[in-house]
Amino acid sequence: MFSIFIFVIGACIGSFLNVCIYRIPSGESIIFPHSRCRCGAQIPWYLNIPLLSWLFLRGKAHCCGRSIPARYFIVEFLTATLFVMVFAMSDSLSNFIIGSGFCSLLLVIAFIDIDTMEIYDIMSVGGMFIGFVISLFFPEWHDEQLGISSLIKSLSGACLGSGLIFWIAVIGEMMFKREAIGSGDVKLLGTIGAFLGWKGCLFSIFGGCLISTLIFLPLLLIWKLIKTKTFTIPREIPFAPILVIGSITYVLYGQNLLGMLF
Repeated sequence: MFSIFIFVIGACIGSFLNVCIYRIPSGESIIFPHSRCRCGAQIPWYLNIPLLSWLFLRGKAHCCGRSIPARYFIVEFLTATLFVMVFAMSDSLSNFIIGSGFCSLLLVIAFIDIDTMEIYDIMSVGGMFIGFVISLFFPEWHDEQLGISSLIKSLSGACLGSGLIFWIAVIGEMMFKREAIGSGDVKLLGTIGAFLGWKGCLFSIFGGCLISTLIFLPLLLIWKLIKTKTFTIPREIPFAPILVIGSITYVLYGQNLLGMLF
C-alpha cells in the first residue's frame, strides 16, 4: 500500500520534471506562470492530474484539441516507477530521498539533451556540488561512517569521471576529425562521480553503453527491415541518455552487479 503512495508522489514529481524539461532550455521560470497549453490557455488543476489527465483526455488538449506529446505521460510514469524502485532498495529515508532526487535530476538532463543536444551547467555543475555536499553530510549514501571519507569518494569519482570522459572526447575528436563528446557530457560525468563515486562512474560509461546497445540495436534492425521513411538515424546521438541509463541502473542494482563481477 505504501508503494502506491510513493508511486503517486513520484508521478507528481514527474509532472514537475516535465515543466523543467520544457522551460529550462527557453530560460523560463519553472515556478511561474502556472501550467498552460501551447495555445496560451491556462490548464485547470482538474485537467493537470499526473498520468490520469493524459489518459482521460486521450492525448488531446481540452481547450484547443492539440495533441499532448506522449512524452509527458512517459516522464511521469518513469519517475513514479523509479521512485518505487529506489524506495524498495533503500535502507534509510535519506538514501531514498537522495536516490530519487538524483534520478529525477538525471531524467531532466537526459530529456533536455534529447531535445536540444545541450546539458546546462545549472544542472551538471550545480548537481556536482550538491553531490559533494550530500556526500559530506550523509556519508551513509557512500556506505561510509565519516563525512570526510564519503567526500573523498565523491571527489575522486568526479575527478575520474570527468577526466576519463575528457580523454575519450580528445581521442574521439582525433579519430573522427570533429567533436565526438561535448563539454556538457564531461561535466555530467563529474556530477555522476560526485553522487556514485568512481565505480559508479565507470559503470555509467561502459554499462550505459552496453545496456543502450542491447536496447537500441534491435530497434535499429527492425528499422532496417521495415525501411520506413518516417524515421531517420540522426547524425549526432545525445550521449547524456546513455550515461543516465547506466547511472540509474547503478543506483538500483550496481552493488549487486559489481558483486557478481568481482
